[in-house]
Amino acid sequence: MGMMQEFKTFAMRGNVVDMAVGIIIGGAFGKIVSSLVSDVIMPPIGVLIGGINFSSLAITIKDAMGESAAVTLNYGKFIQTILDFIIIAFAIFMLIKGMNSLKRKEEEAPAPPPAPSKEEVLLTEIRDAIRQK
Repeated sequence: MGMMQEFKTFAMRGNVVDMAVGIIIGGAFGKIVSSLVSDVIMPPIGVLIGGINFSSLAITIKDAMGESAAVTLNYGKFIQTILDFIIIAFAIFMLIKGMNSLKRKEEEAPAPPPAPSKEEVLLTEIRDAIRQK
């Protein structure tokens, strides 16, 4: 089998395609949560603590001189990123918790009894035939 055929077999495997879809959806979900934190959650928190815009919180380590930019420690963006992570982690936790509860319900449902094997069916027919005589 050639390398291209092997690659095609690998790329078209169900797990790889599912993983790619998950990564794409995860990236979009991350953008949604980032927007939620920066545009919806952080402004009211900033107002509550005195009108502070978290994304602009920084400590200047070295002022700008000439054409060189100022060196800053942007701890406000870091706080916002931590909140993004906490919200994403909580949302994923709730999603997995819901999926696990659905799986438990499926496992608790009684499985139908297995069909008798060919040998059992044949023995039952023999027994019934002997009883009829």
